[in-house]
Formats: sequence, C-alpha cells, structure tokens
Amino acid sequence: MSGPGVVGTAGGAGAVGADGPVPAGSAGTVVVVGSINVDQVVTVDRLPLPGETLIGSSMTLSPGGKGANQAVAAARRGARTVMIGAVGDDGRADDALPHLRSSGVDVSGVDTVPGPTGLAIVSVGGDSENTIVVVPGANGAVSASFVGGHAGALAEAAVVVLQGEIPVAGIAAAVQHAGGRVVFNLAPVIDVPADVVKAADPLVVNEHEGRLLLTAWGASGSAAASEAEEARVDDESVVASLRAQGVTSVVMTRGAAGAIVSDASGTVLVASPRVAAVDSSGAGDAFVGALAAGLAAGASLLEAARDAVRVGAFSVTGVGTQASYPTLEDELPAAAPATPTEGSADADSADGVTS
Repeated sequence: MSGPGVVGTAGGAGAVGADGPVPAGSAGTVVVVGSINVDQVVTVDRLPLPGETLIGSSMTLSPGGKGANQAVAAARRGARTVMIGAVGDDGRADDALPHLRSSGVDVSGVDTVPGPTGLAIVSVGGDSENTIVVVPGANGAVSASFVGGHAGALAEAAVVVLQGEIPVAGIAAAVQHAGGRVVFNLAPVIDVPADVVKAADPLVVNEHEGRLLLTAWGASGSAAASEAEEARVDDESVVASLRAQGVTSVVMTRGAAGAIVSDASGTVLVASPRVAAVDSSGAGDAFVGALAAGLAAGASLLEAARDAVRVGAFSVTGVGTQASYPTLEDELPAAAPATPTEGSADADSADGVTS
C-alpha cells in the first residue's frame, strides 16, 4: 500500500490513513528501555547442526541489542527517541553506541557500569537465516532502581518500548512509570508477571513467542501445534487466544508473511513486500522501532504496522542490524496487498481490506 495507511513514506511526506492525516516524524517522544550489545556476526554457508563445526567466511563487530536496535529504527523513522540502558566499562561502549548517536537518539539515559558490555553472538547462513546467543553483561544492571532513576522521561513519553533482554524487575518498573502507551516486544520470552504483559498496547511477538507465552499461561488453543501445523489460521488462533487472556492489542510478526494486527477494532493480516533478502538479523527490531515511531506520530496501530512491515522488509536487503535500517529519505519496498481475517473492522478502508 503506497497510499492510504502508510506512515512516513519516502522523502518524509505525511500520509493519509483511515483515521485522517498521519504526520511523518514525531509528535511525541519514544523512550526505549532495553539492551545495548555489541554484535559479533559470523557468516557461514549454512547454519551448523548440533555438535557440528563449520568454517566461517567472515566475522564483524557491530552495534546491537534489541533495545538499541529498536531505538535506532524509531529515530530513523523520525521519532524523538531516548535510550535508557547500560554499557560496561570494558571499553566496548564505542562499539555499541555509534549508530544510536548518529541516528539522533538521546543517550543521556545510558549509564556505564562495572563489567562487560552485552554481547550477541550471531551466525548468519547463506539463506539469510540466523541464530543468536546473547550474553547480557551490563544489561543485567537495568534494574527497578536503575529504571526508577529515569521516571521523569518515562512519565513524559508518548510511547515506552520494552523487550525481554533486561531484568524482569526493570521491565515492571518501566511499565509502572510509563505515562503513555507501552509497546512490549516479549523477545526472548522470559517469565514476566501476566499483569505486566497485559499492560502492553500492543504486545509484539512472533509466531513462536506467542505460542510460548500461551503455554506459560496454561492457555488452550494452538500453543502446542507442531511446526508443520503453524499455518495462517493457527497464527490467528494464537493471537485470538492472547487477546482472550486479556491483552489489549497484539501484533504478531511473521517474517516474510508479514504481520497480524489485532485490537478492539478487529484483526487484519498485513502482507509483507517481496524483497531479495540478504540478512534477516534485526528485522523484527526494525519493525518494532518503526511501529513505535508511527504510534508516537499519531498513527493507529494498523497504520503503524503497515509502515513497520515495509521497514522490516527494507532492513533484510542490507547487511547487519542498525546500519540496515531506513530513514525517512529511503524509499521503502512497495506494500503488498493486505488480506483480511474474519471479523476485520477495516472493510471500508481505501486500501481494499475487506471483512
């Protein structure tokens, strides 16, 4: 969809969505409370099997961490963005922070603590798929008291963005102090109190994370579905089950299949543009950052998700995480036609989504 429902398209121009004009850039501030890592990325022809040793073709160090990635993505899509997190005193801060700074993210909320900076060990196969192992390091210092020290910024934020790579107590404190909308990307899936998860609007999960959360909550539905059964209808069932558990709104990211967006107005499938993928690392974070930027700019959840799917697709055409994220000046891939789900409330929108 290159017309209605797109937030901040190429060149920084605004868009007109179902709810009226949507500005490009920020009307409110996005505050990201989360992880800051250095990514050690190894490329291989294919990902190794358990117990197997392979020879890699290259190794690079680059900035990463889900929190930092999402902050960069939000800032590059025009949002005023503040990062709250920690780096170690091991000298790796210069490796972890450059894209945050160059993207215009306010890093005054990033503290240096004793110990190592967080590290992510990423393997990228020839098919662009990846595996990631994260060593938290300084991210473990983002405690309730640490977050409480930034209560003022959280209270003034239009959107507070969280992930699962910091301590649960820090996540809960951020929710407590948030004055605006909370976007909670429960990745990885950690043991977070249900009331904290249900404060999200939206909760953002992928297909596997959604099932893991339902299993943790002891909910019925498609949580126990085999991989072969994880078809579209099962994904929609997982989303419906999460909503039935009391989550205000849910966005399920589905890689090349796009996203499912569900809130009080209905449930809609947002298709992803087809692109030649080079590296899928950080695509989910690009999506979340763009989603937060759209919401801060006044977009509806569906409008913000439509733009975020295109941002995620753009990101996989480049190498690495933060360096691959688009600005408002970059031309995003043309949007794919959307597909409705039963009961969609978007039947009358100008882009042809029907119930």
